[in-house]
Amino acid sequence: MKIDLSQLDESHLGVNTPDPLRFAFGKKTSPHAGGMAVPIQSERYEGLFKDLTAQTTSRSKKRCLYIHIPFCRVRCTFCNFFQNASSRRLVDDYFEALMKEIEIKSKLEWTQSGLFHAVYIGGGTPTDLSPEQVRKLGKAIHASFPLATDCEITLEGRTNRFSEEMFDNALEGGFNRFSFGVQSFDTKVRRSAKRLDDREVVMERLSQLAVRDEAPIIIDLLYGLPYQTLEVFKQDLKDYMETGAHGVDLYQLVVGGSAPMIGLVEKGRSEAPATSAEKAAMYNLGVDFMNKHFVKQLSVNHWARDNRERSQYNSVAKTFAEVLPLGAGAGGNIGGYGMMHHRTLEAYMDAMRSGKTTVAMMSKQSRYEPVLASLKAGFDSGVVRRSMLVNFEGENTFDLLTPLFEIWEQNGLVELHEDYLVLTVAGSFWSVTLAQGAIAAINTMIKDKPQMPKGMGRPHAMQAQKHHKAKTNAA
Repeated sequence: MKIDLSQLDESHLGVNTPDPLRFAFGKKTSPHAGGMAVPIQSERYEGLFKDLTAQTTSRSKKRCLYIHIPFCRVRCTFCNFFQNASSRRLVDDYFEALMKEIEIKSKLEWTQSGLFHAVYIGGGTPTDLSPEQVRKLGKAIHASFPLATDCEITLEGRTNRFSEEMFDNALEGGFNRFSFGVQSFDTKVRRSAKRLDDREVVMERLSQLAVRDEAPIIIDLLYGLPYQTLEVFKQDLKDYMETGAHGVDLYQLVVGGSAPMIGLVEKGRSEAPATSAEKAAMYNLGVDFMNKHFVKQLSVNHWARDNRERSQYNSVAKTFAEVLPLGAGAGGNIGGYGMMHHRTLEAYMDAMRSGKTTVAMMSKQSRYEPVLASLKAGFDSGVVRRSMLVNFEGENTFDLLTPLFEIWEQNGLVELHEDYLVLTVAGSFWSVTLAQGAIAAINTMIKDKPQMPKGMGRPHAMQAQKHHKAKTNAA
């Protein structure tokens, strides 16, 4: 058994170039299962979910909980995930429905039989909840779900209006990690992206939170935004260090769908975002900066300078853990099935009022999903380990993929060792593309491709729906 390299092209193999960081690939691709997930007929959603959650699970199996808060007061120009403008009445009604869903889903046999190792409250803007609601949500999570003793419980949000009252209530509720979407500190860049607050305000608030040292404070930075030159991005990195925040994600800007930025650029009302080559230079600057300051790299796009920062949800939920979704627009996977809840507030609220299923989309994952998940986990970490890969049809997956690894090594993307594939800086920048190349190579060996139910197409919206934050990914 061997992979068929003739079925792969430059989008998988890359090209041999003196500058692989910028030009190994033409564009970014997304990691999905090669079209191997099979959509489920909608009339089966409710019964199938009941069957899956009526089963017990092993307590040693990694599981996460994702809760979605689909509100924002302002739509960022790069965002393709905006759902609902915040209003007190809408948020209060939604919170009541969410607490009811927590009560129902927490009592399921599947839920209570295992441990949750990470919890993520994402959005949207979860900090648009009131301080009291944040506290109640945290306490409900602790009271309702079996959590590992070191469970990471993250609240995502903005620094804007994140008051001392909000922070104290979140800590009282049991949140032990906070992730703030800064994107850029630069005031001009922020205003262009419709971000709230100027540089000095954001820096001061982050410094106040970090100096309390009561929980890890993490920030997200985007690179490639309009008006964000290399010098601006370098200052963003310096500003991160100055705030004292415990960790940082560096995400490549990827604009698509209905993001307002597209129209603004077309109408000449905004500078265009950076090209892939320009973003590659920014990523390289980020890596060099972190190395210079001895900030520990946890994955291809996450760094920590505090031992308490582990980035558990990102490292397991995006790759191999089962995820229980709660709330409108939340996605997850249980027992080999991927699922996504109703995205519109109206449909979700109607389902909660009527007692109908909150699931709006469902698919059966490929039986090879464990193989693919172990690959994605390796590429996300920056090192693909032979010992961590799941065998493919009884064969060693590392050995099967070695011909592809050798091509990538020639193209300057990886370093191939006996039992490890180590991504270079160029490979780290293109890590998602490499993961998809490995999946495509595995796909060439699969003979029994699944057949689609009559009248149904591929669930494209769910192929990469493993992590559910409204956030761009690294290349």
